[in-house]
Amino acid sequence: MLTHEQLKAKALQNPKVRAEYERLSREEGPMLDAILKARAEAGLTQEQVAERMGTKASAVARLESALISGTPSPSLNTLRKYAAALGKRVQVHFV
Repeated sequence: MLTHEQLKAKALQNPKVRAEYERLSREEGPMLDAILKARAEAGLTQEQVAERMGTKASAVARLESALISGTPSPSLNTLRKYAAALGKRVQVHFV
């Protein structure tokens, strides 16, 4: 059985996989970092965030995982609920 790092290295040998990985890292990585940092700063677990959002912990886990995988991307409305649960708000910037 391959470790996570071995599997990742093997997958990244495929040019299409590498291109998508790099795109996600560049475009959505900062968003994931901001979300996880905000949750850590709030000192909340996924379950606590879910309770504040009116959903289940599994939905929060899927949201955070979606940001890692890029599919499916969460809706802006979902991100607003997540941010509100942390006492934050969402800002979108085009650069």
